[in-house]
Order: sequence, then structure tokens, then C-alpha cells
Amino acid sequence: MDTEKIRVFLLDDHEVVRRGLCELLERDGDIEVVGEASDVAEAIRRIPAARPHVAVLDAQLPDGNGVEVCRKIKETDPGIAVVILTSYEDDTTLFAAIEAGAAGFLLKQVRGNDLVDGVRKLAAGGSLLDARVTGAVLERLRSGPPRAPELEALSEQERRILELIGEGLTNRQIAERMHLAEKTVKNYVTRVLGKLGLERRTQAAVLASRLFS
Repeated sequence: MDTEKIRVFLLDDHEVVRRGLCELLERDGDIEVVGEASDVAEAIRRIPAARPHVAVLDAQLPDGNGVEVCRKIKETDPGIAVVILTSYEDDTTLFAAIEAGAAGFLLKQVRGNDLVDGVRKLAAGGSLLDARVTGAVLERLRSGPPRAPELEALSEQERRILELIGEGLTNRQIAERMHLAEKTVKNYVTRVLGKLGLERRTQAAVLASRLFS
């Protein structure tokens, strides 16, 4: 990495934010922004081809979130270091990001120099997790996330489907969010209702709102 520039990909739905990050990161000449995206689908499509060393992903996006993108790109290329940028500290998002393979988690209020230094640290194989976060994550991984009894029968994918039902998404919207065929989602929904002993989708939505609130 001494002579090669650090390659960075940016994901944020605001063009002004991406421009600002690009100017900040490229200021000293050792970092190059090799690609940008404004939504989940575009990022998942473009990141593998861009071959970045580091991907800087916004936590919340119009069609999903940075954690989903992190999970997808780590499956494709585990060598890409991912940092999630978020507007507020949220333990649920933090744990999901780390479990998805993210090496860093930063608030958008971070100082510019700290972000640049963080990207350099990630490119060198480091992480951007303080001791408190690391300890909390290790404890979470040891004990597992708290689960309601109703969720024990569901697979991770089925739990995600249930959560999205609770958000009021249709099968088509869930399919787009999870990058699945609509028919596949319909089959998942049928299985979820069956496992939970429910007859109607509205019952599942009410249950989800209670479990995931």
C-alpha cells in the first residue's frame, strides 16, 4: 500500500455529501474515490467492479441500508473493509453492522481528519471500534441477541421478512429490498404465517410491530 493509492467507494443518497467526502478524502493525494452510488441496488452492482480497499456506506438509504450492502459485498469480496456512517448512535444498527462484517462504525459528526485517518487505518487492516463497542459486540456474540419465543422457529431470512411485514412493505417491496423474486417472498410469507400459527398478514404485522419495536 506504500505506492498504491487507497481505493474508496462512497455510498450516500445525497450528492452534496458524496462530493464533500470525495474532496475530503482525496485532499492529500494518497486516497482515490473509485466509485459512488446513491442507493442499495446501485452499490451492490457497482462495488465489486470498482474493487475498493474501503467502502464508506451510509446507514440509511431510500431502498434499504448500508448494513445490507455490507453483507452482500462481504459475501462477494471479504477483503473490502467497510465503515458504516450514521447520523446517530444506535446499538441495533451497530450490532447488525459488525455481524455483517463491517470493520468500522462512525457518526456523521466525525471530524474530517478523523474520517480520513480512519479510512487509512481500515485500508491497513485495522478497525474503527473503540473498547466499549468491542466489548459489547463480543458479549452479544457470546450470548446471542435477545429473541422473543415467537422468533425461535424462524430462520434469519424469515425473521427479516417478518420485520419488513411489520414495516408495512408489500411482497414486491420486500422482494426489491432483499433482492429476491416476488414469488420467493410470497413463499417465505406463507411459511412465516404457518410457523407462527397466524392466518392473516395483518396479524403478522401486529406481531412484528410488538417484537421489533
